[in-house]
Amino acid sequence: MQTTPKKSFFSPLTKQPQSKSSKTPPATTSSGGRFIPHRVASNLSSAFSKAEQENSQNNTFSSLVHSQLMPDSGPNLFRYSTSMTPENKENSNFAPLLIPRQSQGAMLRSIPKLPFRVLDAPQLQDDFYLNVVDWSSSNILSVGLGENVYLWDASSNKVTPLCSFEGELVSSLSWAPSGMHLAVGTTSGQVLLYDITRNNAFRTLQGHTGRVGALSWNNWMLSSGSRDKTILHRDLRSHNNITAKLTGHKQEVCGLKWSWDGEQLASGGNDNMLVVWSAGSISPVSKFTEHNAAVKALAWSPQQNGLLVSGGGTADRTIRFWNTCTNENVFTVDTQSQVCNLMFSRNTNELVSTHGYSQHQINIWKLPSMQKTGVLMGHTSRVLYLSMSPDFETIVTGAGDETLRFWKVFPREDTESPGGCGLWPCMTEMR
Repeated sequence: MQTTPKKSFFSPLTKQPQSKSSKTPPATTSSGGRFIPHRVASNLSSAFSKAEQENSQNNTFSSLVHSQLMPDSGPNLFRYSTSMTPENKENSNFAPLLIPRQSQGAMLRSIPKLPFRVLDAPQLQDDFYLNVVDWSSSNILSVGLGENVYLWDASSNKVTPLCSFEGELVSSLSWAPSGMHLAVGTTSGQVLLYDITRNNAFRTLQGHTGRVGALSWNNWMLSSGSRDKTILHRDLRSHNNITAKLTGHKQEVCGLKWSWDGEQLASGGNDNMLVVWSAGSISPVSKFTEHNAAVKALAWSPQQNGLLVSGGGTADRTIRFWNTCTNENVFTVDTQSQVCNLMFSRNTNELVSTHGYSQHQINIWKLPSMQKTGVLMGHTSRVLYLSMSPDFETIVTGAGDETLRFWKVFPREDTESPGGCGLWPCMTEMR
């Protein structure tokens, strides 16, 4: 078996003449590279050693097979990465984790410690304030790489370039609920709406004077947060670019998330503030100043209205749970690491967090106890990006190490009671 070292595979595609604000490369596709299978019952260290010995004895044959079966057909964008870190080799087996159940005692659930797929993502920005990875309801992953946006179809494993910007970077991406339209924020302050069925931008939204690092949808409403400290609402049924303007932050808005019922919007800023807004008002409902660093990580519970969770940056490192009905901080956990992203599971009563300085890990937390049920390692840089598959079984993480890693962490069906209103009493008791 011949292994190839990981390298930077990006090379600019040939650009066609475009409009000044956006350029759309040719709609060519590139299939992914090799699949990295799990080897649960085997000793990977022995396997790699044996493979290396065989490879050294038969280089000529391996080179011939590689040239015939794996020709170099273009830039290796989103090709499968072949590198394995020492940590991955040591933790190649699945770790059985004991997860308590509320009604039936305990059950054994195994969470893979290795990603089942690793894709190279050259020029994936190592910037805490950006949000450039998002997975749509139609099973297409959008990724911003430098000046370009690419679409990776999880069903066919094909990569399609969507658009390219000259002289500015992609700073945020967010799919509309239908999965057919993608909002793209840029460092110039523009927000462009793309129809992926036609592969073109059908609307450009002006209004921001700084980069747009956060986007969030609420049915027809698209909200954008910017370095200019403002949040803009745009009702896409209206011809007006701006429906409402929210001013409550003193520095860049880097986190933005609508609640599942569409009644409240949470925003986090580089001013260390968490602000909650009502859907029908331009004045804040509440402002929270307990965090001691930038607040990028935000998530609303899909199981209980009014349950908001937020995470702080390097100087803070905490995950805080809020009851937005009573404006209380009901529970706080010190994670000992920069909190980059938060996301509730839809299939189990768990929470995912990704971290930067200095642990670079992904944590799976049991709710409401906030006990760790899984710790996933592998990224060698801050895990700045997180999104979930439409079946809610898989998460994808991106980091400054220019890789995307796919983890199968949740079961297909809900195997435990979500708890519902029981979350509040439990978390209140743990304060």
